[in-house]
Amino acid sequence: MKLSVYEQLKRSILDGKLAAGQPLVESQLADAYGVSRTPIREALHRLQQDGIVERGDRGLRVAEGSAEQILEIYEARVVLEAAVCESAARRRTEMDVARLHGILEASPRDNPSASEMVASNMQFHEAVWQASHNGTWVDLLSRLNTHLRRYPSTTLTAPGRWEEALEEHAALLAAIERGDAEAASSIGRAHMTKARDVRLRMWREQHAGEAALS
Repeated sequence: MKLSVYEQLKRSILDGKLAAGQPLVESQLADAYGVSRTPIREALHRLQQDGIVERGDRGLRVAEGSAEQILEIYEARVVLEAAVCESAARRRTEMDVARLHGILEASPRDNPSASEMVASNMQFHEAVWQASHNGTWVDLLSRLNTHLRRYPSTTLTAPGRWEEALEEHAALLAAIERGDAEAASSIGRAHMTKARDVRLRMWREQHAGEAALS
């Protein structure tokens, strides 16, 4: 099935084909995607609402990332992950627990690639979200994850972080399985707080290197 113009533009931004700060000119995009300017205008409006397109001095552009935005995203995600983990411990079914065990057991451990780690990590987190049986939290976390996808590097490639994340996943699953809501919430909060700290360190190191080269 052909993707909508909105989905095509969104994917191009999240995949980095349209770089941060790049101007988004309706007429040029209409030519590139083979459509009229109306669906382009509607797609840009939705992407602006999503927060991945912003208005600059000369019109719309791909939103720039910042350390402040990373903090804002993670402030929200830390709170939501703690809540969703607590809910998962209270509401999980046997099927939810079995699914989480299967994902954790299948997680790559022998020198995995960045893409393998990202896919496995996302699969585990999405299964925890589903185990909460709270559609609103799932929707909010999915939106926050969209914002994080604009930062292509993954925290899981930091030395030792993948192994640590797997241990945290195992501890979280154990808390969910035994119905310990308080422990699940605490583990979820700590897990995402560590991810935030690694993400900020990576951001600072990247931009310090760019400044040195300029």
